[in-house]
Amino acid sequence: MRTAFLKARFAPICAGLAVVSACIASAPEGIRRQTDDEGDGGDFGVDPQTTSSSTSAGLPSADPHALLGADPTHGPFNGGQRVLLHGNGFSSKVRVWFGDVEVDPSAIVPVDPSRVQVVAPPGAAGPVELTVQNGDDESTRRALPGGYVYDALYASPSSGPISGGTTVELIGQGTQWDATTVARIDQKPCTSLAVEGPTRLLCTVPQGTPGAKTISVTTGDETILVLDGYTYEDSANGYKGGLSGAPVAGRLRVLVYNNFTGDPIPGARVVVGSSMTSALTGEVDASGVAVFDDPSLDAPRTVTVAATCHSPISFVDVPVDTVTVYLDPVLTPACGASGDPPPPVGGKVGTAGVLYGELVWDQSLDPGAGVWGNVPSPQRETERRVAYVFTTGGDPLATFQLPPAIQAITPETPGELGHGFTMYLAPGNRSIYALAGIEDRSPTPPRFTAYAMGVVRGIPLLPGKATENVFVRMNQPLDHALAMDVAAPAKGPKGPDRIQANVSLMIGNDGFATLPVGAQSPLIPFDGRLTFVGVPPLNRDLLGASYHSSARAVTGQAGLAPLSVVGRVLSTTTSEPVRIGDFVGVPTLETPAPSTAWDGAHLATSFSAGAPVDLSVYDIASGNGLIRWTVAVPAGSHAVEVPDIRQLGVEHGALPPGPLTIGVYGARIDGFDYGKLVYRQLKPQGMTAYALDSFGAHL
Repeated sequence: MRTAFLKARFAPICAGLAVVSACIASAPEGIRRQTDDEGDGGDFGVDPQTTSSSTSAGLPSADPHALLGADPTHGPFNGGQRVLLHGNGFSSKVRVWFGDVEVDPSAIVPVDPSRVQVVAPPGAAGPVELTVQNGDDESTRRALPGGYVYDALYASPSSGPISGGTTVELIGQGTQWDATTVARIDQKPCTSLAVEGPTRLLCTVPQGTPGAKTISVTTGDETILVLDGYTYEDSANGYKGGLSGAPVAGRLRVLVYNNFTGDPIPGARVVVGSSMTSALTGEVDASGVAVFDDPSLDAPRTVTVAATCHSPISFVDVPVDTVTVYLDPVLTPACGASGDPPPPVGGKVGTAGVLYGELVWDQSLDPGAGVWGNVPSPQRETERRVAYVFTTGGDPLATFQLPPAIQAITPETPGELGHGFTMYLAPGNRSIYALAGIEDRSPTPPRFTAYAMGVVRGIPLLPGKATENVFVRMNQPLDHALAMDVAAPAKGPKGPDRIQANVSLMIGNDGFATLPVGAQSPLIPFDGRLTFVGVPPLNRDLLGASYHSSARAVTGQAGLAPLSVVGRVLSTTTSEPVRIGDFVGVPTLETPAPSTAWDGAHLATSFSAGAPVDLSVYDIASGNGLIRWTVAVPAGSHAVEVPDIRQLGVEHGALPPGPLTIGVYGARIDGFDYGKLVYRQLKPQGMTAYALDSFGAHL
C-alpha cells in the first residue's frame, strides 16, 4: 500500500499530520453548492469520506472492477487539476472519461489496481459522471454518477496576502451576474466589486486569516459556493491597491491600510495637490477612509499619503475618484517603542502542508521495463543521474539554482511505483515540476544538464495536513531549441554594456518554471540570434503553457544599473525565433541634479531613445533604506511637483534629513491604463519592459 510505504519512510515528518480528506455537506435552502446535483440534492451514491486517499484506497468491493471515488471531488471548469481516482481492477491501460470527454492517455498515471491519477479536462459546470475502462475491454467499464463536479467559477489569482486588497478576477460559466450580485470571500463581502459582464467580476479581497477559504457569489435568490476557492497566504503578488473608480468630479475617496496586516491606519495624512500651500489636506478615520468633497476636484490631482512610522507614497495626476493605498511599516526600534511593535515579516503565514509524491517514468508502468530511459548514462565517474522537484515561482527572470545534493532523487531512491519525495509547501492549490538529468558536482560551479521533465498542476494543500499519492510523470523530453533574435539598446556613457537573456516556462496561471538552459551574455553592441537548447515541447501536461523569453541589458558581470529589461515575451512554438527589441531608454535624473540637495518637491527625468514610457516610478530611499517614498508619474520624460511633506514633520511620515538614493524606473506596460493602476505595476514584476538607474542626493 502506498500510504503504508510513505508513513514508514517518512514517519518523523508525517507524525501529527492528518491526511487530506474531502467531504460534501448538504446546502441550506436557496443555496446551490458546486457539489449539489440539480435533481437529488448532491447524493451521488458515494460516501464522502471514501474520497480521501487515506480511506478509499483499496476498499473492498465484491466487484473486481469498481470506481469508488475521486480526490478531490471538485475543481475549476477550465480543468488542469490533478485528480486521484480510487477503485478496483485498474490496469496499466486504463482509460478515463469525465462525462463524454475522454482524458488524454498522456495525462493518466495508473498507480496500482486501486488508484489512477489523471488531469481533469475542461468541462461544463456541474456534476459529471466518471467512467473507467481497461483498454477496449467493455466488460471492465464502470461509472460513478456525479463523481466529479466542475465549479461554476474560479478565481485568478487564487491566492493572496492575509492583508487583503488583492484584485482577483472571478470567472464564471453559465452565470448571469449583474448589478445586484454580491461576492464574498470566507463570508466577507469583497471590499469593492465591479461587474465586468455576466461571467466576469473584479473583486477586491477583504482582510482574512491564513488558509483556503470559500468563495460565494449571490445573484437574486441563487448562491454559488466554491469550497477552497481562494487561499490567504504569505504573498506579494501585488494585485492590490492603486487607482480605480469613475473620473474625478468633485469627490475623492482615499483608503489607507497597513501593507503587512491590512489594518486601517487612522490618523494618516492625505494631501491632495502638488503644493502644500494650496493642497486639500485631511486625516484618515478609524475605518481607514478619508473623503474629500470639493468643487475644485474637477481634474486630475496629485495624491500623497504619509503616516507615522510608515513609508509615504504619491500618485501624480490621479484621474479617478478612488485611491487605495497600502503603506509599508518602518521597521525600526523607535517605531516599535512608539506603540505596537513592528509586525513580524518573512517566512510563511500559517502552517505549511506536506506533500508526499513519487517520480514515475512511462516504462515503469509496464512490468519488467527499464526506468530513467530518457536520461543518458553517466560518462564520467563524477557524474550521476539525478532528479529534483521544484514549485512554480512568481519570477520569470529568476536564474536556475541547483538544489543541494541532499535533495537529489536518484535511481536508488525507493518508492512504490517510482522514486519518493517530500515537500513542505504553503497551503493552497500548488503546481510542481521535476527535472531529471546528469549532474557533476566536481567542478565549480556544479554542472546539471536536464533531459526530462514532469509537471503536476492543481494540487490542493491544507495547513498542517498531508497530501499523498502525487505522481509526477517524467514524460516531457527537453529536446527542443528556442531561438531568440535580440536587438540590444545602444550603450550609454554609464552603461548598459551587455545582454543577459534567459527562457522560462509560464504554466498557465500557476507560475513559472525555471529551466537550466543557461543564460547567455553577449556584449553590447549586439543585434543577432541566441539559441537555448533544452526546452520541452508544449504538449501533454504542458498544454496551455508558454515559453517566457526575456532579455536584460545590464552593466557589468553583476548585472547592475543602469539597465533596461524586456521581461515578458510569450510564445508557444520553437519553429520560429522570438524577437526581442523595444527596450526602454535609460533614465537620467535632472532634478535634483546628482549629488546635490533636493528641495523635497521638484522631480524631473528624461529618457534616452527607446520604447515609449507609460509610467515613471521614483523609489526615494532615506535612513539607509528604512524609509522609502514612492512616487508614480503617468509619463516618460517629465518635470513634476509633489508636496514637500517635510512640513508634516518626520513624526508624521516625512523623510528625515540626510543622504538619499533615488531610483528611477521607466516602464512599458501592455494595455496600461493609469486609472486602473495596481501596486504590482509599481514594481518590475508588473512591467512588460522597464529601465532603471539610481542616483545620489541629499535632503
